Amino acid sequence: MTEQHEIKSAIPLLNANGDLTEPGYAKKLLPIYERSAIKAGSLRIKEWDYYLVNNGRFALALTVADNSYMGLDSISLLDFEEGWEITTSPMSFMPKGKKNLPETSASGDVHSGGKGYDLCFKNDGSGKRTLIAQMKKFGPAGSLYAKVELFDEPEESMVICTPFSKEKHFYYNQKINCMRAKGEVVYDGRTYVFDPDDSFAVLDWGRGVWTYHNTWYWGSASGAVDGVPFGWNIGYGFGDTSAASENMLFYNGKAHKLSQVKFNIPGDEKDFLSPWTFTSDDGRFEMDFRPVLDRASCTDVKLIKSDQHQVFGMFTGKAVLDDGTVIEVKDFPGFAEKVENKW
Repeated sequence: MTEQHEIKSAIPLLNANGDLTEPGYAKKLLPIYERSAIKAGSLRIKEWDYYLVNNGRFALALTVADNSYMGLDSISLLDFEEGWEITTSPMSFMPKGKKNLPETSASGDVHSGGKGYDLCFKNDGSGKRTLIAQMKKFGPAGSLYAKVELFDEPEESMVICTPFSKEKHFYYNQKINCMRAKGEVVYDGRTYVFDPDDSFAVLDWGRGVWTYHNTWYWGSASGAVDGVPFGWNIGYGFGDTSAASENMLFYNGKAHKLSQVKFNIPGDEKDFLSPWTFTSDDGRFEMDFRPVLDRASCTDVKLIKSDQHQVFGMFTGKAVLDDGTVIEVKDFPGFAEKVENKW
């Protein structure tokens, strides 16, 4: 088991040199991010908001990303019962901060659009978020429209401040799990309804300056066990995580810190649709994972490469809270991914 450092008070995220003031983890968004405090080259800054809404039968994913030299707006609709997914991701050249993504996840609207599409994430700080997406040429059947409200945001979340060996490079990330979701997606003459009884969302809020070549592993799940909101964030792979891992359980609004979790992907980490397992050094996260759908994409233009496998499926196993309480899940919806990026 690895000793981990918890950040417990509000601090500037970066010091005068542009390095992290205090590497480690927090259970709330305590470090204060200011884009103007970054000292690295402006083309290395990466900022994004990613929402995933999932009920185990279908899911909606929305992304607005400003990666300085490349902007990305993305909509994904996934139908696990029929076994298909559609992802459409318009890109833009040299946004360099013009998407004006908020410096905090607590409040602030995100709006991005282009020819034939529009994305809007509304957040007035009241604890309710509204996601609106529309795209005329989304897939073979034409247009998509989605409107989903997120509420019951938990008190605690996963916040991580991860340095890299290279100066002025850092990863600042928050994952808010277990938000209840209510709304619908209309596509191909069908309406996909998210009912808050079984539909939950996660926000992946990221800001940082990364090194060029990274491979990461990320897993996430949100749902309810006996009516109580429960979920987790697990992952590793890039940056110096000696101060803290990003592994955390969430139960009834409270965060429970885990040590190290290993993704055991079969076939030399290439057979993504065969069953996986997850193991932990402290025995507090032991899961089997039955894949249902691999949202795979690979872009390779030499200098820029992105090879992604976001695998959705069902988790069965146990997790142990800080007080020793064992939470058992069976066919619990979530995903796990392996992504290699050169960008």
